[in-house]
Order: sequence, then C-alpha cells, then structure tokens
Amino acid sequence: MSALKAQIMLVDDHAMLRHGMAMLINLEPDMEVFAEAGDGEEALAALKTGHHADIVLMDVSLKTLSGFEVIKNIHVVMPALPVLVVSMHDEGVYAERALRAGARGYVMKQEPGDVLITAVREVLRGNIYLSKPMRDRLLNRVATGHSEPEPLINSLTPSEFEVLHLIGSGHSSQEIARLLSRSIKTIETHRFNIRTKLNLKDGADLIRYATHWISEAQ
Repeated sequence: MSALKAQIMLVDDHAMLRHGMAMLINLEPDMEVFAEAGDGEEALAALKTGHHADIVLMDVSLKTLSGFEVIKNIHVVMPALPVLVVSMHDEGVYAERALRAGARGYVMKQEPGDVLITAVREVLRGNIYLSKPMRDRLLNRVATGHSEPEPLINSLTPSEFEVLHLIGSGHSSQEIARLLSRSIKTIETHRFNIRTKLNLKDGADLIRYATHWISEAQ
C-alpha cells in the first residue's frame, strides 16, 4: 500500500456493495481501500488491533451494533478518525442524527460515484460533507432558531430510531426484521419501547405518529 494514498476502511454488511465501492475508490490515484468489515464489531476489533485508517466509510444499518453506536465507539478508540456515512436511508431523516453521533458527512447510496469520491476528499480535508439541500436545510434551521417539533424522539436509541423510520415508511414488523437482520421478537420489543417513550397508546397510534413524522422530516 502506498503511504501517499489515503487509507480507507469500508464497513457495510453487504459484501457486493463493499466490493463495488472498493473498486470505485481504488481507481482514484490518491486513495485506496485497505480494509473491509461486515459489521461494527469487526470494524472496532480491527481498529483496536492497530489497523491504520485515514477515514471510515460505513452504513448506519448493520447486523450487530447500530451504525450510530459504532461511530461513537470508533471515537472512543480513535477520537480523530473521521467517519463518512454512506447509507440507503433518506438523509433528511438520518443525516443530522449521524452528525450528532460524530460522523463528518452523509452520502446516500443512490448518489453517483463521483459524489462519493467528492465527499471522501472533503472529509479528508477536515470538512463536513452534506448535499446542498441538506446543508441549506440545517443552515436555515440555525438561522431561524427552529427547534425540532418532536423532542421526545431524542430519547429513542439508535435501533429504536431505525425502527420508527421504517414503520413510517410503511414496513411491517416482518419486513423490518428482514431489513435489519433482527428477530421479530426484537422488533416487537422496539415497537413497545417506542410507544412507551413517545406516549403512544397502541400500534395504530404508533403508525400514525411515524407516518406523520416521516412526512415532516423529509
């Protein structure tokens, strides 16, 4: 590996997506993928054993630890290591929460490859990368002093937040279990905890709340 190239670690539970990103990145003259991990625990173990990385690219939906938890844990091990989130989830819902967890940028997987490369370079320069619409939205929120309309959402764990988002997107418990590689029992526990924290009386109330929240967030 060339010392002149930025060393990139990929963390995603879909091997084909990791390999596709690696091929794209390795075409660049100034960066290369030197390590891949299929989940957060594997990535953290690699970093703890001395793997040097200049940046970590990772999804927020992983099979074991939530990506948000992994970001926080990475910063315990290597506080200065930047993380760029590359996810299928809508940035209007997830980007701000990723930044609060410690990420330095957010790119949706649907974006063209050149957008990903631009984001990597931007974060490596020490900047934060977001799409222009998302930057404008956050700056407008700061300028107007607009606060979050649903502060109780901040009490949800990262896993509960993911489940709430998927409920609002119209997915059943069975579909959510499959998408997040969790058991139905785990998803039902998350649903119960979400209802409790958000003071919702039943499943129908939860679906109404989640659907409304998704429409407001996007």
